Amino acid sequence: MTKTGAKSGCHLTRKGTVEMKKQVIALTAATLMSATAALAEYPEKPVSFIVPWPPGDLEDVLTRLIADKFQEMYGVPAAVVNKPGGGGGPFPGAVEVATAPADGYTVGSFVTDVPIGGPQIGIPELSPNPFEPIGIFMTYPFVIAAGADAPYATWAELADYAKENEIALGHFGSFLPPTQITFAAAKTSGFDFASEAAFDELNCNTLASGDVDVINTTLQQIQPCLGEVKILASIGKERTSLTPNVQTMQEINPDLSVALWNGLFVHKDVPEDARIKISEAAQAALKSPQALELIGQTGVLIYWQDPVQSEQQIEADAAALQKISELIEQ
Repeated sequence: MTKTGAKSGCHLTRKGTVEMKKQVIALTAATLMSATAALAEYPEKPVSFIVPWPPGDLEDVLTRLIADKFQEMYGVPAAVVNKPGGGGGPFPGAVEVATAPADGYTVGSFVTDVPIGGPQIGIPELSPNPFEPIGIFMTYPFVIAAGADAPYATWAELADYAKENEIALGHFGSFLPPTQITFAAAKTSGFDFASEAAFDELNCNTLASGDVDVINTTLQQIQPCLGEVKILASIGKERTSLTPNVQTMQEINPDLSVALWNGLFVHKDVPEDARIKISEAAQAALKSPQALELIGQTGVLIYWQDPVQSEQQIEADAAALQKISELIEQ
């Protein structure tokens, strides 16, 4: 009986060992499969580039070129998704990028105010700033324009007229840098706008409708009627190639010096390999004939600032905007 029991015990031990080996093999296979999935080469599924404005402006056009190049280079679908804020500026679209999985499959194409103003306006998803730049790639040819029948043709003439008459301003959002610069310019020129309103688009129809007297917008949006409107000033550090005789706000007041740029941003937890591939596609797209053609057509400045340069740009513009905010509050 003892031998039989021993023999039986020995048999069960061997059987247990076999089962244990099977379990180890299964566990190892599962672990390898999991690791393989975790290390799957990016990208392996569609990528969305979120533009928080309606289609058609420069950030939209250039981001579409970047998405097309990304698709061409990596063989996965890539598309622009427009998420206009309906008067809320770029922040609803920015929230979508902030709350998406931090895996590189949702990329934000953002203006200056998303990383600078977003953390300050009370939106929990944007405070503290959840984004890091892939790169800044363009400066807008931003201008202040009036209709052809306006009794002023320069900023100085507008200032004189507005001291005795009511002027309504159309803008993309009162908290955005171009609007803040316009408010500050008015104050230092001795007048205030009688009224102001935010729009998703500021184009030829906005001026023709008579809803506002003056708009701050991009040359792209008023290009169809550029010869029929009056450009009072440009907003930025350099005169635009399409309006070389028009003063910049920096020339009018050196304290109003802020770059109005657009760049690609991702959540700060997005892996480095995804960032590198997005950057490579963007830089390739910005060298394309279509991008170079836009420079001549619209006056846009196209370039590439890497993450370090972009962070330095953001820091400098944040300091400048703080001074402008203080100037408005005086």
